[in-house]
Amino acid sequence: MALSCSLSSGLSAPYRSPSCVWKSNLERCKAPNKILCSAHNDKNRFVGIGVGFVAAWMVGLTALNADATRIEYYATVGDPPCELNYVKSGLGYCDIAEGFGDEAPLGELINIHYTARFADGIVFDSSYKRGRPLTMRIGVGKVIRGLDQGILGGEGVPPMRIGGKRKLMIPPLLAYGPEPAGCFSGDCNIPGNATLLYDIKFVGLYSGNAK
Repeated sequence: MALSCSLSSGLSAPYRSPSCVWKSNLERCKAPNKILCSAHNDKNRFVGIGVGFVAAWMVGLTALNADATRIEYYATVGDPPCELNYVKSGLGYCDIAEGFGDEAPLGELINIHYTARFADGIVFDSSYKRGRPLTMRIGVGKVIRGLDQGILGGEGVPPMRIGGKRKLMIPPLLAYGPEPAGCFSGDCNIPGNATLLYDIKFVGLYSGNAK
């Protein structure tokens, strides 16, 4: 018979034992419900229940972490506009928080959180919604030019530091240009000549970088 251990989060961890019988509201039971098990299986029963609780707790913790990043995602969408500074390339930037750590090293992998919008404010992509940061290689053409310049710095743009939050307005020439992007089966996520707005949080350096 199946026995389920329920947590306040609504998750349940199943436990099965062929020697346990669920007796409900019998006169000989002091409690409203009892589990009657043979003595030689008590150890297995408690091990099974313990494993179930640990598994349910881990799943619940993962969900809580994802919820926290989604809350931050909505906060970035609702950030008040800041006054953009424009440089010669056409990139606009402004810092919400300047950061406290190292700058992004050229060519290294870094972790960022981001929310990406079109000029009309419609969100088309976000790492917050996925519940984990994006790992990207910076400054070597692996991402659009506006992100390289906006995070690494250069040509009048100061480099971002770990912990920093920055807004970027990326013109089409520093984004995907005249061609649509993000296309699948004829449908394209980003139209041609799109100006893109990014909310960037520099989370940190990727732990797998060569020392």
